[in-house]
Amino acid sequence: MDLRMLSRELSLYLEHQVRVGFFGSGVGLSLILGFSVAYACYYLSSIAKKPRLVTGGESFSRFLQDHCPVVTETYYPTVWCWESRGQTLLRPFITSKPPVRYRNECVKTADGGQILLDWFDNDNSKNYMDASTRPTILLLPGLTGTSKESYILHMIHLSEELGYRCVVFNNRGMAGENLLTPRTYCCANTEDLETVIQHVHSLYPSAPFLAAGVSMGGMLLLNYLGKMGTKTPLKAAATFSVGWNTFACSESLEKPLNWLLFNYYLTTCLQSSVNKHRHMFVKQIDMDHVMKAKSIREFDKRFTAVMFGYQTIDDYYTDASPNRRLKSVGIPVLCLNSVDDVFSPSHAIPIETAKQNPNVALVLTSYGGHIGFLEGIWPRQSTYMDRVFKQFVQAMVEHGHELSNM
Repeated sequence: MDLRMLSRELSLYLEHQVRVGFFGSGVGLSLILGFSVAYACYYLSSIAKKPRLVTGGESFSRFLQDHCPVVTETYYPTVWCWESRGQTLLRPFITSKPPVRYRNECVKTADGGQILLDWFDNDNSKNYMDASTRPTILLLPGLTGTSKESYILHMIHLSEELGYRCVVFNNRGMAGENLLTPRTYCCANTEDLETVIQHVHSLYPSAPFLAAGVSMGGMLLLNYLGKMGTKTPLKAAATFSVGWNTFACSESLEKPLNWLLFNYYLTTCLQSSVNKHRHMFVKQIDMDHVMKAKSIREFDKRFTAVMFGYQTIDDYYTDASPNRRLKSVGIPVLCLNSVDDVFSPSHAIPIETAKQNPNVALVLTSYGGHIGFLEGIWPRQSTYMDRVFKQFVQAMVEHGHELSNM
């Protein structure tokens, strides 16, 4: 048989396959079924796993198993998107943005600056009709985030279902307000967070008060908790996708692919946020040099470290890393991280330190990326992170007193 005849026979075969449909072919159906079974076996054996729960005390572990069972259940990442970068990149686009109507408040700071708080009062709460005792959840967004982020909106929606009140802490200059002083924010300096926590507590001193921080917001929250110990009005806290060691985070994000996908974009976002207030910094910082930064590390070296008085970038990154303060946390804290998070490498997660503090629980999933944790076929309404948040804050509000009796 010559090539022309072979080509003709192949063409006739393909035309027949198209005409009857791929599924009409026993070979095609067998291939699809075979691939599906193989993929399902691989997914169930290697991808879907229970998270690792690391606690510093048996009582906290039992409490979470009883009242926050999601932290011990198998996490099933979205079957078509479980890889770290895919989860990280898709979440902002695929998850919904529940509508939230905020009440704005500007809080004055000791240095003459201002902080914008966005309140969701939940005045229609049926579970807590008395506003003075309605549980309050303080939410801290990530590096360039605000109250408009989808993960913040989801937390507020879940808190609304529980009957709680929420208040979002927007970092200086990030939510559209003017800077009144030449100062922005960093995760090592907790002064603004201390001001906000005391302010919120003074408004509702009888209400259970909790906090949740995401990414850099979680780093700031942990640094605050490590500094304050038990001397905080917060009853409990949760963090999600925290960067535990700033040096390790920076090194991971500077790998070529991660730099291309994440680092450069976040750097431009940081530059844009400070360039809006450029006139406030020109006397103390070379803003032209700042605007030429190509990475977060370069931005921090040229802007953040200089603004907050650090001699070197290493001094700032050492002070910013929450792993060194974890041992001093004095209230119950749950920390959810994925070990495949390129923003926070698994080798930098302070597992041994967590084991030494009875107030700390690490929940470590095998997959989930950075603020990803997508699950289900089409993860638009809820993520694993959302379920952890809801169960944990509810457990601490309704059953937190049990911890002291264990």
